[in-house]
Amino acid sequence: MNAAPSDDHEVTSPGTLAPGRAPGRAARRRAARRSTRKLAVLALAGAVVALGVALFGGQLAARGTGELRVPAAGTTTLLRTVVFAALAVQLGELAGARLAGGGARPRGWSAPAALAGAAGAAGQIAVLAQVGDIDLATAYATGDGRLLLLMANGFFAAAGCVALRRPALALLPLALVIGAEALRAHPEQYTPEIGTALTLLHLPAASLWAGGLLYTLRLMWLRRADRADALAVLGRYARMAAWTLAVLAVTGTASTLRKLPSDTILTSAYGRVLIVKGLLVAVVCALALTARRRLLRGRLDAWTPARAELAVLAVIVVVSAVLTVVPDPHWVSVRLGIR
Repeated sequence: MNAAPSDDHEVTSPGTLAPGRAPGRAARRRAARRSTRKLAVLALAGAVVALGVALFGGQLAARGTGELRVPAAGTTTLLRTVVFAALAVQLGELAGARLAGGGARPRGWSAPAALAGAAGAAGQIAVLAQVGDIDLATAYATGDGRLLLLMANGFFAAAGCVALRRPALALLPLALVIGAEALRAHPEQYTPEIGTALTLLHLPAASLWAGGLLYTLRLMWLRRADRADALAVLGRYARMAAWTLAVLAVTGTASTLRKLPSDTILTSAYGRVLIVKGLLVAVVCALALTARRRLLRGRLDAWTPARAELAVLAVIVVVSAVLTVVPDPHWVSVRLGIR
């Protein structure tokens, strides 16, 4: 793939013109601008789709199930999506720093991601107060309010660690964020400790998979002139992703068996959303295998399916947020007198 020139020096690859020849430079600049515009349009379209899924996904999934309407479900889903994305960006950069090795690294996004995560957690407290028709002080005093406040403060602390140029220290407040989210994700009356333990494993693994891929692709683009280096970065990420996928498969399967009665797979919003998520995960796995095959052949276009994989992972983040907001599927089974 031809590389776009950097601001400091000209980069060439096989098949491109020499640095001193203006037509080659101009052609590469035009190609880079076209690629940037195309990515911007795709990103905008993806953002619109994600927004629609977050705001209306739960409502559509619950249509015809007879389940009670969840107040402010769309707003809550959107805020939880922000929290999940913030975790993915931060954990992905922390892992990416170890995968990068020597050489140039992309600008960090951890600090703005942490601030966005804090806003997402704080926003959920405001929603909690509005839905419960209580003031913010009373909302803070509830169990959910305290956990959300802990999450917001954890994100702020993580942003402070990055600002002080000690990003590795952000692992401690981020661990508090994950712990608080695990305690409040889909509150259960049955074996909540098992659900909490599964989330403690599932959430960081999912964040590393999505966030690590985002950082890897940014790193590959920065080092695209050195084909061997770019492929080595993707290879190191692929090895890490294999472990995260194994953790996700085990914890996701266990969580599904616990939460979803077999008689409500198609008759509950949770079951329907979970089916969509499962199909998306299957697509992601297929794309990851395609990227790995190209990587083993030494082809730089391995990042093409990897980019598509990242796009689908972004949709999965939104769908996962929807999954935490829809009603507990056991309610449908109990209501119908099946269990």
